[in-house]
Amino acid sequence: MRRYQLGLLTLLAIALITAPGHAKTGLVRVTFTKAGLLAGAGAGHGVLTLDGREHPFAVYGLSLGLTVGASTNRLVGRASYLHELSDFAGTYTAVGSGGALVGGGGGVQLKNDKGVIMWLRGPKAGLEFSANLSGVRIELEQ
Repeated sequence: MRRYQLGLLTLLAIALITAPGHAKTGLVRVTFTKAGLLAGAGAGHGVLTLDGREHPFAVYGLSLGLTVGASTNRLVGRASYLHELSDFAGTYTAVGSGGALVGGGGGVQLKNDKGVIMWLRGPKAGLEFSANLSGVRIELEQ
């Protein structure tokens, strides 16, 4: 009997350790316009698609470092490690670079204090070069 209990307990422990997390990944589309000289600021809007539903959001940002010019970015990517929708909102930090001369491209990885990580990339339009540390605030719209 004791051996049976020990075997059952071992199987339960293995199942709990190897059980997949309940974190989800969503599709993110965002349009963001920024301008600056040394420091940059910008704003935009986007949509998070999670569990087949679209959730609009506003995005505001500030970058410190080398930012020269202005650009509009249309980025797509994914947001991972979402346990619930409210995890998506918040302040993200990023390190990224990119450039545009009439057209170009760039990418960025963002992470917030709830552990959500976004990987975004896409084309830029305008005249801008940046290599900086950025802070981005995302607010879900009702």
